Amino acid sequence: MADRVLLLSVGLSLGLLTLLLLGLLWFYLWRKKKDQSLYQELPSTVPPVPACSAPVIRVSQGSWTTPGEIPFTLPPRFTTQTRGEVETEEKEEVEMKMETQRDILGHRGSLSVRSWYPVGTVLTGLYSVPPLKEVVAPPPGMATRLCFSVEYRHSGEQLMVTLFRLGNLPPRFHGNITLVELRLLPDDRRPRQAKARGTGPDPEFNDCLIFQVSGVCVPQSVLSVCVLSVEQNGKRHPVGRVLLPLEGELGRAGRVLWRDLETEDDTQCSELGDALISLSYSPTLQRLSVVVLRARGLQLLTDAGVCVQVSLQIHTQVVKMKRSCAVKGENDPHFNHRMTFKLRAQHLDEACLSIELQQPNDVPSEPPVLLGVLVLGPFMYARGQQLQHWMDMVNTPQEPVKLWHRLSRAT
Repeated sequence: MADRVLLLSVGLSLGLLTLLLLGLLWFYLWRKKKDQSLYQELPSTVPPVPACSAPVIRVSQGSWTTPGEIPFTLPPRFTTQTRGEVETEEKEEVEMKMETQRDILGHRGSLSVRSWYPVGTVLTGLYSVPPLKEVVAPPPGMATRLCFSVEYRHSGEQLMVTLFRLGNLPPRFHGNITLVELRLLPDDRRPRQAKARGTGPDPEFNDCLIFQVSGVCVPQSVLSVCVLSVEQNGKRHPVGRVLLPLEGELGRAGRVLWRDLETEDDTQCSELGDALISLSYSPTLQRLSVVVLRARGLQLLTDAGVCVQVSLQIHTQVVKMKRSCAVKGENDPHFNHRMTFKLRAQHLDEACLSIELQQPNDVPSEPPVLLGVLVLGPFMYARGQQLQHWMDMVNTPQEPVKLWHRLSRAT
């Protein structure tokens, strides 16, 4: 009896499993047939495009459609063709290609070929850049001028100086290489350099130099631009310089500026007079050389002559003091007196030179009369041309650097 119940239960289980499998198979076939009936092949709405024609970009002629109205198309099926049909289609394709080329040549200005727009080519004549000399033509006059622009970007705290060209360079410098050194006084110690791309009377630069400076300090800074002419043997000759206070120029960003170069001959004498000083430093010998060449515009009180006293100072301590002989009877005396000082390279940022022009007193026991004083040194002691003269000496070792300086009263 137990065996019959077991066989009956096994048979019922197998029958139910078979019915379940048949039901799943029937459902799968019904679902597949329903999905196939949902898709229908639609006729292609895209006009034929020649295979060898120029690249085209489809431009919609109708209004914009909503996402629910986007048409869905299937790629066309490939059908077999006879040889005659193939030759006929090839002839039609060649004729259509020639017609398209004629349309492109005929409508190149509007770039329109029926409802299709070819990419076409760029006409270089429309984008030709005029020569730089026509864009930034110099103002009338024969003075040597520098063309540049200044712009400050507050977002990156960057001062951008763009050099364009020089105008009316003296004839003796036409065959040399032209260099421009830029500094941001009083604190910038590393000069930026730009080299002209040609020679002649109007060399061009087209260089952009960037100074990283905060927006608080830039209105108090002065842009120093020094133009140098370099011979083939490497010897440099100063052409002139431009000192541009940035306080009034930042509001006119990007404006093309023309500035005349200040040369030694054009520099006007100050109230107390000027002195021409030459500096050079030798790192190997650790020697600082000072040459007082000449002076001009001095306000002499007597006929006792003029002498020069040079003091080397480190911090507040006077290390060495030297004095020249007196030159008599001239308001523009020529000294050509050379003085050397022992100075280590690590003290170049801590030392300065104090140059005094004195007139001996008629009474030997009385101190000499001070005509004017001049301090040359790093940013700790000097500003303006005095600072730049010192930095030029440090950056060009073994090479003498000479410059005119205005004398001031002792403080």
